[in-house]
Amino acid sequence: QVQLVESGGGLVQAGGSLRLSCAASGRTFSSYVPGWFRQAPGKEREFVAAIYWSDGSTYYADSVKGRFTISRDNAKNTMYLHMNSLKPEDTAIYHCAAGVSAQAMRERLGYAYWGQGTQVTVSS
Repeated sequence: QVQLVESGGGLVQAGGSLRLSCAASGRTFSSYVPGWFRQAPGKEREFVAAIYWSDGSTYYADSVKGRFTISRDNAKNTMYLHMNSLKPEDTAIYHCAAGVSAQAMRERLGYAYWGQGTQVTVSS
């Protein structure tokens, strides 16, 4: 079983940047398909990005493609989400997750382990 802890959220103006971190303990990320999801008030939790730990292949939601970058640090067993050109509609609680199915990496049900989330607020 893996435990996930996010950090790095905060308040930023539109057009700004933030970097979120997700540290894993208990097991290495290499045993899973790690990803990021977000949930805005009154909305469903939605897929943001995922990464194949073995070769670094990355996958993004259309809404963040070109602005967000997911990356990993094998030595630190940590995943990152670099967010640039932030928009007010990016405001949400961001959760990291460890998935068990590459085929379901864009689906919430494909993830077995979740962090508690970190708040990102983008002001206009």
